Amino acid sequence: MTGVALVGAAAVPCGRIQRPREAPLQALEHETLAGCVLAAMADAGLPKESIGALVFTHPRPYTPQRYFGTFMANWLRVATSGVLVEVLGDGMTGGLAFDAAAEAIASGRAEVALALGANFETATPSPEHMNLIMRATGDLDFHVPFGFTPLSWYAMDAVRYMHEHGVAREALATVAVKNRRHASLNPLAQYRRPVTLEEVLAQRPIVEPLGLYEVAPMSDGAACLVLAREEVARSLGRPYARVRGRGFYHEGAHQISEVPNDMIAFDAAARAGRAAFAAAGIGPQDVDLAELYAPATIVEVLVSEALGFAPRGRGAHAAAAGETALGGRIPINTSGGLLSRGHPPYISPLYAFVELAEQLRQRAGERQVAGAEIGVAACELGNYNAALVHVLEARA
Repeated sequence: MTGVALVGAAAVPCGRIQRPREAPLQALEHETLAGCVLAAMADAGLPKESIGALVFTHPRPYTPQRYFGTFMANWLRVATSGVLVEVLGDGMTGGLAFDAAAEAIASGRAEVALALGANFETATPSPEHMNLIMRATGDLDFHVPFGFTPLSWYAMDAVRYMHEHGVAREALATVAVKNRRHASLNPLAQYRRPVTLEEVLAQRPIVEPLGLYEVAPMSDGAACLVLAREEVARSLGRPYARVRGRGFYHEGAHQISEVPNDMIAFDAAARAGRAAFAAAGIGPQDVDLAELYAPATIVEVLVSEALGFAPRGRGAHAAAAGETALGGRIPINTSGGLLSRGHPPYISPLYAFVELAEQLRQRAGERQVAGAEIGVAACELGNYNAALVHVLEARA
């Protein structure tokens, strides 16, 4: 995927945007997303007429408007000759949108492509939302009748990790403290008040041993990324981020596998990471920061180990020692991550690229990683039974 650059990015702050269905006034997804498109194109310094491809994240099932992508193209008055498509892949959806937009450019079908989407869900009734989650993330006949949810996977991961490596829950909880401190510096973050370790440990349990601050909240959001052929990026005379490597792996399991395996190895993330690093010609030691899809503290720890940012069994200790915080050896989730920046699931990976665009263009303000040149974005499908990893490089 050579010759592809990220030249513009914009997003609305994560939070509660969706209104109840009976509310007299509604926040509209297409209007919210249109504002992001205008801001991202202005950030890129490109006219609307330059857009050659539109890759949308598939909207949530609660979105009233069907064929959302073509509706948005009409709303924006954008005609394209490359591709117009909606993609879907659970938590990987935003990453797949970025991937497809980059492929449209790398293949020569477009010189400029947008990866964009909106995710509204916070005012959807909880029973409806939970029913959808359970039917989407497990075997309909085997898992769903028992109420098996993603957070229960992560809780079991946490218990297994603590047992195998002798790690205290307090070490895992430091991830939540660190991410909230990062979020306090991010205007796009949903939760910006710093918290102490004591506060994290005192929260009500969601799924033992994970408490309220150790799992991702429900969030709404919208984001747009502008990708361009690198020759176009250079002609703009502005800093940009070049796509240097990409890796993907799916282990052939639907969310979780009934085949016995090492549940905390996150093999798909390790394989996708190795492929991305090999394509980029670097190793994990060369990375300056990483934005990881992690809906719970334990997930950030396990992905950091799978990608080689910490030795196996040492990810939680690295977080507790400040190695993954701003100013540390390898800052992870400088945006605040899913735990504090917020988690509008289908577009959470888009927010990761927004953060990398800011960091690699030296525009992240108080949360800027000094001299950041190489950034990694990773996202997942299921309990990391599949992973998509991109390596981006700063270019002036």
